[in-house]
Amino acid sequence: MTTRVLYRISAVLILLFDLGHTVGCPWSDPRWGVDLSKFQSSHFEVLGFSRTYWDFYVGFGLFNSVFLLLAAIVAWQLGSLPAQTLALLRGTAWALALSFAATTVLTWIHFFTIPIAFSTAITACLTMAAWRSTSAMRSGGG
Repeated sequence: MTTRVLYRISAVLILLFDLGHTVGCPWSDPRWGVDLSKFQSSHFEVLGFSRTYWDFYVGFGLFNSVFLLLAAIVAWQLGSLPAQTLALLRGTAWALALSFAATTVLTWIHFFTIPIAFSTAITACLTMAAWRSTSAMRSGGG
């Protein structure tokens, strides 16, 4: 599998992960039997703003959606680059792979099967692509 294909697969998986995450907002289901009323109604002051834990929960969840979209775009862009340019961006390639490795660890600790599967597959593709682009630079090939 070429580096380009690995990045394109990663980009599509990240986009699907993002869509699933965003559609899942507000990431709670009444069938779970969780009482969110205090989470949603207990207000506190933060630097002049009245907020609830629910505000933080939803806000950080949507932050994740935005950054997953950015990651999908970056992966797609990396897949568009010639080998010489990609070799110059190997730090970016490895940073993206390592950030998804950390995401995978957090997902295994805190979440469930679907995000575990997505984050694991994305990490594998990004790591292989970063490895291939680094190896190509060492060997002088693409």
